[in-house]
Amino acid sequence: MVKRMILPAIWLAVLMVFGHGAHAGELSVEPDRTRLYEGEVLTLTVKGSTEIDISLSNLFDFDLSNLPSPDIEKVEGDFEILARNQRYSIRTVNSDMVGEITWTYQLAPRSTGKLTIPPLSFKDSKSKPVTIEVVDGTPPDQAGPNRGSFIELTADKAEVYVQEQLILTVRLFFRGNLIRGELSDPQHPNAIIESLGKQREYSSDRDGVRYRVVERRYALFPQKPGVMNLPPIRFEGQARDADGSLRFLRDSASLFEVPVKDVPAEFSGSTWLPAASLTLREAGMPPTLNLKTGDNLTRTLSLQATGLPSEALPPLPDSMPDGLRRYPEEPQRNTSVGPDGIVSTLTQTSALVPVESGKLTLPAVRIPWWDTESDSERVAVIPAQTLNVTASEAATAVAGTPAGGQGSPPATGGEDRHGSTGAATNNTFWQWVSLALAGIWILTMLAWWRTRRMTADTPANTDSEESGNERDAFEQMLNSAKDGRASTPGLFVHWSNLHWPGHDFRSAGDVFRVVSAPDLDKELNALQAHLFSRDRSGDGNNSEQWDGEQLVTALRHARQQRNRSNQESGLPPLYPNSLSV
Repeated sequence: MVKRMILPAIWLAVLMVFGHGAHAGELSVEPDRTRLYEGEVLTLTVKGSTEIDISLSNLFDFDLSNLPSPDIEKVEGDFEILARNQRYSIRTVNSDMVGEITWTYQLAPRSTGKLTIPPLSFKDSKSKPVTIEVVDGTPPDQAGPNRGSFIELTADKAEVYVQEQLILTVRLFFRGNLIRGELSDPQHPNAIIESLGKQREYSSDRDGVRYRVVERRYALFPQKPGVMNLPPIRFEGQARDADGSLRFLRDSASLFEVPVKDVPAEFSGSTWLPAASLTLREAGMPPTLNLKTGDNLTRTLSLQATGLPSEALPPLPDSMPDGLRRYPEEPQRNTSVGPDGIVSTLTQTSALVPVESGKLTLPAVRIPWWDTESDSERVAVIPAQTLNVTASEAATAVAGTPAGGQGSPPATGGEDRHGSTGAATNNTFWQWVSLALAGIWILTMLAWWRTRRMTADTPANTDSEESGNERDAFEQMLNSAKDGRASTPGLFVHWSNLHWPGHDFRSAGDVFRVVSAPDLDKELNALQAHLFSRDRSGDGNNSEQWDGEQLVTALRHARQQRNRSNQESGLPPLYPNSLSV
């Protein structure tokens, strides 16, 4: 047993002295074919040899990092290296020991056309260039039932308006026991893209073959009119067949061109709202609309839209008649995500207090929007309402007291005290309300200050900052954030997966469920609100200038803080164990 463990190590040590050979042998490059389809994988075999010099001084000079190999990195301009392998053998030529090395590479072409594998070098030998022709389409022997995997893309609409929701469905069909796999997400510089919940996994029959299916759905909001071309969705993976053999799977698919129409000229609203449905509701008003001065009623207006994020919904009108005081709360915006798209809600609650008697008319609330189902303008309306306000008993007692005269008894001191007490009670109530609100505000500011102090004292995650890929992604995201581009949320999700690995974030909401960064969440919402802002020029750009400094500052701060959350992202793996055979 000991001998069997020592012998392989000795042979590896022997191969480590290849650099001392007297001369290098010939280097050959042999592809398994010179013509392939764009979804196929090329197997490239490289063979080289070198003379071996064995001595006791270098026999145990063993270092795996010094194993020789050709400069295969030269092919990465036209090919992606999916896998690499190497094996060694020893033979004797004219009493000299010669080591023969065979390298095997799995290469995936990056484009179609005639691609060249340049001359490769190994020590003093160099190979000849090899030309590979890559053609479009699917190999005939892999069509229909013979396909190991393929991607299918569908959209719910053939064309959309600018900022209208387009639902993209990505389905990956595959056979066999998938060992690893990577399915790309859609990206576009002029579109906001949101993941619609978790992916689905199920089985389906296609062309008489049973496939396993991974399905993902996305909501796309194009920000510029014109034609939207999405980059191809790509998949790369490895599967093991029933006989134990390993297969490389590689596929890509592109969505058809989607025309994006500009805002219709006949739209009368100031805020462009393309939605499948939009409703405006009111709650809290008294059924008879009869009030007294000093009464306190709570009016709630809610605006709900299907196919729009909450940041796109405009502020609700706040005009009030004279004689009616309004005390609004902070508007609440909520976006719910489901497989059928996005549903958002804007809720505005206000306390209304009449301070004058008479008829006070609340103006109508009108929200013009564009119905994408009927392709026409509609208006959500809450009609005007007139409140009948009478003076309260305390006010009547004070205002109705006569100055004295024939047949009119003078007011007594007891009645004066009663009126003063009612007014004082009303004033005292609002003083307590003001003090309570002030106390809540002070407690909120103290909690915010404490959170900022704790965040500032947290050491930076220096391990993540060492990654070159993470730095490049962060700089690309900063540049996009400064310019206010629509690609910023997608770049933020990509960077977050590099900075906080292991969570497989799909959207900004996934990130903030794991990482506490309220300032950054607020600034990203501000960017989306800007992208959906009310004033848009003909080219689809915001006429209002974007200032990205606050968002950049929030991003830099988030990069410095250490993630202390122990929560799991809750996202399932691409291929769970339940899908294995």
